[in-house]
Amino acid sequence: MSTPTVPSQPNLGPIIPDGELLALSEGRHSGPHGVLGQHELDGGGVCVRVRRPLADSVTVLLADGGRMPLTHVAHGIWAGVHEQGLQAYRIEARYGGGTTDVAEDPYRFLPTLGDTDLYLFGEGRHEELWRSFGAHERVMDAVRGTAFSVWAPHAAAIRVVGSFNDWDGARHAMRKLNDQGVWELFIPDVTAGHAYKFQIRTAEGAWIDKADPLARSAEVPPNTASVITAASQYEWGDDNWLESRATHDPHNSPMSVYELHAMSWREGLSYRSLADELIEYLDEMGFTHVEFMPLAEHPFGGSWGYQVSGYYAPTSRLGTPDELRYLIDRLHQAGYGVLMDWVPGHFPKDAFALARFDGQPVYEHPDPRLGDQQDWGTHVFDFGNSQVRNFLVANALYWLEEFHIDGLRVDAVASMLYRDYSREDWLPNQDGGREYYEAIDFLKEVNATAYKRNPGIVMVAEESTSFPGVTKPTSMGGLGFGLKWNMGWMNDNLRYFEQDPIHRKWHHGELTFSFVYAWSEQYVLPISHDEVVHGKGSMFTKMPGDDWQKAANLRAFYSYQWSHPGKMLLFMGQEFGQTREWSEARGLDWWLLDNPTFSGIQRYVAELNQLYRDVPALWDLDNDPSGLQWISGGDSDNSLLAYLRRDRSGGVIACIHNFSNQPLENYRLGLPEGNWREVLNSDGIAFGGGGVTNAEVRLEADGCNGFSHSAALRIPPLGATFLLRD
Repeated sequence: MSTPTVPSQPNLGPIIPDGELLALSEGRHSGPHGVLGQHELDGGGVCVRVRRPLADSVTVLLADGGRMPLTHVAHGIWAGVHEQGLQAYRIEARYGGGTTDVAEDPYRFLPTLGDTDLYLFGEGRHEELWRSFGAHERVMDAVRGTAFSVWAPHAAAIRVVGSFNDWDGARHAMRKLNDQGVWELFIPDVTAGHAYKFQIRTAEGAWIDKADPLARSAEVPPNTASVITAASQYEWGDDNWLESRATHDPHNSPMSVYELHAMSWREGLSYRSLADELIEYLDEMGFTHVEFMPLAEHPFGGSWGYQVSGYYAPTSRLGTPDELRYLIDRLHQAGYGVLMDWVPGHFPKDAFALARFDGQPVYEHPDPRLGDQQDWGTHVFDFGNSQVRNFLVANALYWLEEFHIDGLRVDAVASMLYRDYSREDWLPNQDGGREYYEAIDFLKEVNATAYKRNPGIVMVAEESTSFPGVTKPTSMGGLGFGLKWNMGWMNDNLRYFEQDPIHRKWHHGELTFSFVYAWSEQYVLPISHDEVVHGKGSMFTKMPGDDWQKAANLRAFYSYQWSHPGKMLLFMGQEFGQTREWSEARGLDWWLLDNPTFSGIQRYVAELNQLYRDVPALWDLDNDPSGLQWISGGDSDNSLLAYLRRDRSGGVIACIHNFSNQPLENYRLGLPEGNWREVLNSDGIAFGGGGVTNAEVRLEADGCNGFSHSAALRIPPLGATFLLRD
């Protein structure tokens, strides 16, 4: 039985002006769905219009089996009217040479963004923005395809270009859904793996190609297109970790963080292979957490990830998003927390990314006095724009919830807090001051929202000024971070340890000053990547003296860091005394571990981590002054520092440091009554030291340092000893 042909009506529906038909043909119409697709006519019947330039004939294949030939109107737009009612259909187009193409019509589908999505985004409160915006595989009216949506408030038109349409955007013009500038299009039969961009017509009439701000994957740089990604199929195995995390207080728990740049820790690794090798190394070293430098997509490797172009796309240099999930899952199952650097403070000016996204400032503040960061040659987000804030808040939640990240270390917070940060020409706030109120409100919002939705995570601020209340709850007027990097501690102590030991007695105040403010915030003590680049040398080369003295100094420094109130962070390579500055262009100098000087440093850091994990007194009261009691802080002549660390259950450990180059024999120090033993000594032979240790600790009823008892101790040069009371 032959398929019936639906006769076309003499009229082709309402007359469309020629200029509008031309705009449809060229893909520069802002509302193509209003003309193309199927439309009920007031007088009855259904008008179907499609764009098929160069076709010899076009026929509508109706779902009920009917066929309706269309008539060419103008500029490659074809039309016809039938009486069979609204229904699904496909388009058959015949071209010269006998080629026939049968395809779904993208203009017959309803919007894939609902009223709730548009309302929440309009209010700046769409906390799961990534689930709606961007590119998502969908099944619409029993047809599989990809829904595209993007925010471009100043665009005159937008087209989707990609590997699925030979990068011909005129075939896939998007519709503008509302006055806020949200655009949408469902393209049938387009699935995961295709590269794409948004081709945006500016208000001035120019076309610019932009990567998708909400893309969840991107091409491997230097290619810059976004990549359609299927919904994650990864099956997590870290339920026990997440359940435990939800009842856990990370701010008052052990946190020894190993910071690394995933691309250069060991060269040539992927997310999957990194899981095996990194976990094996962490098991050896005993850190509690790993912190990845930014993993979001970035165009320039030399930015180390701090100039982000794809805020929702894990860098494809190391694999797929699900392979990153695998890495994090494996770390959790092995017992390690995972932190990641997050960069909401600025973004690069690369033409394919966020900068002047629709030809005008969208994500950046339009006034360069507030929208440009001159130090880094980047743009600054417009924190006063509710949609921009929504983009960033949702992005933080995306990493925490889609990838089970345990915490975000927020980069360059100080640059967001002050309008005059590193600027000579700056725009005051409404009160004439320098505080960036809108950015402050954003930080409060992202912290409060992250903690509310994800119990047990931690938000960490890299904040280099004395801005008050960084780690105070937002309910008490603070910024709401859980921890803050203690940059003062880092600067003072590096300056102290770079001194020749003979001069250190004149700098004793630099060593002890951090104890004056140690509990003003909840701190992390960082030795990060920033301290071992740009001519600063490595931690090993910062230390004075010959190699033996450098190694001893370094072990003594780490002893002091691990025993000081606060969490600690060490950048990769410094745990074994990497001698060269770090470079993202090469792996670490693992061959140094063939030398006992460096393997001794590594072994000592592993022992420090084990002691730290085993002794709650080293972390339980980090944020409470009662967790520290001085034994001796004023012996500058001997460059000696001694104090007790305590926990809530009465446990106590004595931390004794000699930063001079002379051993202190029979040095008497006061101690609480009890049985004491040396549990770690940085001068141990196994670590490359000279063996100035204490085989036993004899406590005598001889008052000293305000204690009723004391002990005569051997305190090694450029070294530290830890005494534990049983």
